[in-house]
Amino acid sequence: RSSWLLLAPLLTPPVPLITAPPCSLCPEGAHRFQWIRNLVPEFGISSSHVKVLSSPAEFYELLKVQIKTAKQRVVMASLYLGTGLLEQELVDCLEETLEKSLQAKGLSNLRVSILLDYTRGSRGRKNSRTMLIPLLQRFPEQVRVSLFHTPNLRGLLRLLIPERFNETIGLQHIKVYLFDDNVILSGANLSDLYFTNRQDRYVLLQDSPEIADFFTELVDAIGDVSLQLQRDDTVQMMEGMVHPYQGDKMAYCEIANRRVMEVINSARTRQELLHAKTFHSSQQGSSLLSQQGSQASGGLKPEPDTWIYPLIQMKPFGIQIDEMVTETLLTEAERDARIYLTTGYFNLTQAYMDLILGTRAEYRILLASPEVNGFFGAKGVAGAIPAAYVYIEHQFYSEVCYLHQQERVQLQEYSRAGWTFHAKGLWLYLAGSDLPCLTLIGSPNFGYRSVHRDLEAQVAIVTENKALQQQLHQEQEQLYLCSGVVSSSTFEQPNRYVKLWVKLVTPLIKNFF
Repeated sequence: RSSWLLLAPLLTPPVPLITAPPCSLCPEGAHRFQWIRNLVPEFGISSSHVKVLSSPAEFYELLKVQIKTAKQRVVMASLYLGTGLLEQELVDCLEETLEKSLQAKGLSNLRVSILLDYTRGSRGRKNSRTMLIPLLQRFPEQVRVSLFHTPNLRGLLRLLIPERFNETIGLQHIKVYLFDDNVILSGANLSDLYFTNRQDRYVLLQDSPEIADFFTELVDAIGDVSLQLQRDDTVQMMEGMVHPYQGDKMAYCEIANRRVMEVINSARTRQELLHAKTFHSSQQGSSLLSQQGSQASGGLKPEPDTWIYPLIQMKPFGIQIDEMVTETLLTEAERDARIYLTTGYFNLTQAYMDLILGTRAEYRILLASPEVNGFFGAKGVAGAIPAAYVYIEHQFYSEVCYLHQQERVQLQEYSRAGWTFHAKGLWLYLAGSDLPCLTLIGSPNFGYRSVHRDLEAQVAIVTENKALQQQLHQEQEQLYLCSGVVSSSTFEQPNRYVKLWVKLVTPLIKNFF
C-alpha cells in the first residue's frame, strides 16, 4: 500500500502549455508539411529507398539478414530483448558477424551499440542483460550495451515499488534498428511475440546514410546518459556523468536535454546546408541542361520525392517535439481530410482527444479489442488492464455520441484469433485523395505515457510518390481489414463488462499504462 501512496504526487502533474510551431502550410500536396523542418532535420530521399513491411516474420527475417551483412555498425534501441530461442538466434547472429569481422581484418571496424530500458531489461533472473553479457565478454572493444534509467524513479519510490510496477514511472521506449546505412523504424520490441504473432508496423529506409547517422547519434546521446552494462553484470555511469537516480535530478535532465538537442540541431543545420547546396547545384544543372542538352543532367542525383522527419519526445528532459508536431497535424487537418490513427493501447491524452472531437477532419481510430490486448490473460492486477482500456474506450465513445460525431469519428477494434495487437501511428489522406501523403511510424502510442513519461521517437514520412503512397495505403487497409466498427451494442457484450473497482481505479492510474 505504501508504494501506491508514494505515487500520489505523480497522479496529477501540472499540464505544460504547448505552443504549436508557426504554420506556413503550402496549399498543395506534400509540400504543405515543410514547416516540420523548422523543428527537426529534413531528410529528402527517393521513394525507391522506402519499403513497408507487413508481418512479424518478415520483420524478424530482415533483422537477421541485416545483422549478418553489416560491415560498419549495428545500432539497436528497444524496450528490451527477450530471452527465448528466437532472441538467442539474434544474439548468435551478432556473435557470428562480430567474429567474421575480426577474422577478416584482425582489427574490426564493426561496432555494435544496444540501448535498452534498465528496469524492463533487468526484470527476472534471466533477462536482457544476461542475454547480452556473453557478447560484452567476448568483444569488449566492439560492443556497447546501455541501459536507460528514468530520473523520475529515485529515493524511497525506487526502494518501495516492486519489479514490474517500477516500469510504470518511465521507460526507454524508442525502437530503431539500423545496420550500416539501412534503418528499420517500428513499434516492435526484440521479443519472440513481435517476431511471430504480435502485429505491429515496420518500415525499412535503405541506403540512407544521413538518416542512419542521425539515429546512431541519437542512440549514442541517450547511451551516454545511461548506465553502461559491464562484463560482470554490474552497471556504471560514464566517467564524469551525473547519475540518473543518485545524482541531482535537474542537473541530469539538463545534461540529457543538451546532448539530445545537440544531435537534433546539428543534424538540422547539416541538412539545411545540404539542401542549400543541392538547390544551388540543381539550378546550375538546369542552366547547363538548357545550354548543352540532356546529357548535362547525367551526373545529377534524382530530385527527392519523399521526406523523412524524425520526431523526438522526451518530456523528462523537456523535449516535446513529437507532441507539438502531432498536435499541429491534428489541428491543421482540413475538412474532408481523413486521418487513420492506430494504437495498441487506447488512452489518448486530453489534448489529442479534444483535437479529434473539436476539429474538422474525419477520423478512423483502430484500437485493440480486449482479446488482442497485450495484457489479456495477465496475472494479478495487470489482468484487469484490458478492462480499464474498455472503460476508457467506452467513455470516449460516449463523448463522441454526446457531440453527435459518430459519422466523423469512428472507432474500430482489431480482432484476430491467436494474435495480439501493438501497431501505432497514423496515415493522413488530404481532402479528395484516395492515398495517404503522410504517415507517422515509431514508438509513441498517443497516450499520457508516450507524451509525459517515456523516451519516444517516430518519423513523419511525407511522400509525393504514388507507388509509395499505395504501399502505405495497403498497409493501412490490411490492418483495418481485421477490425469491426464499434457501436453502442459493442459495450453490451458480456466480455465488455467492467467491474466497479476497475471503474473507480482507472482515473487514478490511467497515466501509468
